[in-house]
Amino acid sequence: MTIREFKMPDVGEGLTEAEILKWYVQPGDTVTDGQVVCEVETAKAAVELPIPFDGVVHALLFEEGTTVDVGQVIISVQTAAGAAAEAPVQEAAPAAAVAAPVAAEPEEPAAAARQPVLVGYGVSTASTKRRPRKAAAGAPAQNGTAPAAPAAPVLPAVPAQPTGERPLAKPPVRKLAKDLGIDLAAVVPTGDGGVVTREDVHAAAAAAIAPQAVSAEVPAAAPAAAPAVQAAEVPASERETRIPVKGVRKVTAQAMVGSAFTAPHVTEFITLDVTRTMKLVQELKDDPDLAGLRINPLLLIAKAVLVAIRRNPDVNASWDEAAQEIVLKHYVNLGIAAATPRGLIVPNIKDAHAKTLGELSTSLSELVATARDGKTSPADMQNGTITITNVGVFGVDTGTPILNPGESAILAVGAIKLQPWVHKGKVKPRQVTTLALSFDHRLIDGELGSRFLADIAAVLEHPRRLITWS
Repeated sequence: MTIREFKMPDVGEGLTEAEILKWYVQPGDTVTDGQVVCEVETAKAAVELPIPFDGVVHALLFEEGTTVDVGQVIISVQTAAGAAAEAPVQEAAPAAAVAAPVAAEPEEPAAAARQPVLVGYGVSTASTKRRPRKAAAGAPAQNGTAPAAPAAPVLPAVPAQPTGERPLAKPPVRKLAKDLGIDLAAVVPTGDGGVVTREDVHAAAAAAIAPQAVSAEVPAAAPAAAPAVQAAEVPASERETRIPVKGVRKVTAQAMVGSAFTAPHVTEFITLDVTRTMKLVQELKDDPDLAGLRINPLLLIAKAVLVAIRRNPDVNASWDEAAQEIVLKHYVNLGIAAATPRGLIVPNIKDAHAKTLGELSTSLSELVATARDGKTSPADMQNGTITITNVGVFGVDTGTPILNPGESAILAVGAIKLQPWVHKGKVKPRQVTTLALSFDHRLIDGELGSRFLADIAAVLEHPRRLITWS
């Protein structure tokens, strides 16, 4: 019998660790070269890992939800002929615990149900202290005996209801459910779109513990005392929930703190009438030549930013601290801040400056679809030059966004609202929004930043300039 080991690879340019999100195989399964065996989350993206050889899974060495260093063995495979028949049951037993319904972390929501939105971000105040890692599922204790189970009591798990669909919930809610021993599949969701909320999990936990408390403390002949037991004070351990800072959230927090205290930020604002742009959006939607393309205000805002960069090329730059040089970029990798179930990411459209309106629309659609599926690669989030963040989708008027590290500027787009506006000497209802531009004052002075923001506004007020200024 030959056992081959597959180690956690570096899936993205110098990363040192990754979290195992989901196993797609179990001990005893046959695998082939190139077959995806698990999904891992790095500090930048979720990535599927294919195994590079054939065989039968011998053991899974880490549970789902465990953070593993690059280079550690995560799965062993029996590659000898007839391995499937020879694999002893007792060797697979420790790893089988990885797939236990109560211990396993719930799966990610189905890709089609995820709805990322474009948002801004700020400095995270969460602690960046690394949580203790879980022990390997198949690792024996030093004295040769199996590891002892935790002594701390946990809530009884709610029985799973095999509906065939994955429950929808944000990562913090998933972690809360896991800590309380609640199966998300058995929780009745009350959030928009069938999303399980924190309150839903607490309600399920209360429902699960109440019968146990009543049966343990109240005689069968005195059911009337049950309400008093249910009204008992919540234990101190349940008054707070601690969420480990890892993955995208950890990197975002570190990057934003670094950016905020490295680049001298300046933010300028402008309020403008975008009624003509909104009319153009509708006209483009009705254009048969653009049928099948996603046409929305963000598309024209992105195009306006590209036109303004062409008129003010010095804004598209970066600061080289080591060389003490300003690096002017003759290309635009346009970042779009996106909030996904995994957290905030900023993928960028490579060479956006060279794309037609139709090509830019296609690229934006692909960016959103990839983020929705949680498949944005590390390469898609590298080498951005300038970013757009649309906080208006939440009804927010504007904000003061923090620069994506290494970039010169970020534009926040506020909500577009019908407001009274002086138009041609009369007060009329017009579509109005506010733009906020944050920029690195080492690269962009007040004059350049003001001209750049004014040019963006001018294009959106009179979108024919998309042609005359191009």
